[in-house]
Amino acid sequence: MAELAIQTDRLSRDFNGLRAVDELTLRVPAGSIFGFLGPNGAGKTTTLRLLLGLLEPSSGSAEVLGHDTRSGADRIRERAGALLEHSGLYERLSAEDNLEFYGRVYRLSSTERRKRSEELLSSLGLWERRREQVAGWSRGMKQKLAVARALLHRPSLVFLDEPTAGLDPIAASGLREELAGLAEREGVTVFLTTHNLAEAESLCQQIAVIRRGRLVAAGAPAELRAQMSRPELVVRGSGFSPALIRGLVSRPEVARVTHVDGQLHISLRQAGQTAELVRWIVSQGSEVEEVHKASVSLEEVFFKLVEEDGE
Repeated sequence: MAELAIQTDRLSRDFNGLRAVDELTLRVPAGSIFGFLGPNGAGKTTTLRLLLGLLEPSSGSAEVLGHDTRSGADRIRERAGALLEHSGLYERLSAEDNLEFYGRVYRLSSTERRKRSEELLSSLGLWERRREQVAGWSRGMKQKLAVARALLHRPSLVFLDEPTAGLDPIAASGLREELAGLAEREGVTVFLTTHNLAEAESLCQQIAVIRRGRLVAAGAPAELRAQMSRPELVVRGSGFSPALIRGLVSRPEVARVTHVDGQLHISLRQAGQTAELVRWIVSQGSEVEEVHKASVSLEEVFFKLVEEDGE
């Protein structure tokens, strides 16, 4: 079994009678990028604070990097990095001076502070501007520097809460690429919350979705797509008559058929039923030009999960 960076067992947190996190059980493999998704108010930020030991659970337990969050919170925070709601940057200082300050906080030696600052600023494309005051930087540059701050002390685990929120598409894409590269090079576990489903799908090996504090799904993106959708066949061609469509709908392997712009979208009851179906369509006098299997996006899975659960 893979080593776990985070494991929780029925973790819960109440605020004045309101349950913000409800019996949450998670397993986060070490060295992975783990996406933690949910709508606003789902309990994501509360979960982050519980995992960092900034809040105590009302019930259940959590272990982070081998330490219980109740008894080992200080040790967890020593070994973890975090970028939460605020960047933690001092904007009147330069990038170089920001990292120098935090390096001293983390008790890094002067040699390690210089070496680590150069490594991170270079990998994030900020080295040439290291002596500039941060106040004059774009939001994307500030966010990159905040990521560097979170990684400065070589943490085993880093929590990133909406790291690309508010960035333009180019800046967000660049930061995602750099995060993936940093995680791979440094072997750090990344626990990422995001509202950007494309971001989660491209970055994360594992994903968990919560709604109203409860876990509604967990697994690799491909697994979640497979679990939440029927296989769909898209057939492009001509001669798709109303009689043909009625015949398709009556077949036992077909769940639903739609005809749009010369294409048949055929929802199947299970995978592996395509060859005979295509032969039957051709036998009915239709001309088939192209056939491919459609895949549902993670965004579609997410909306289905958060809309259906508990309704």
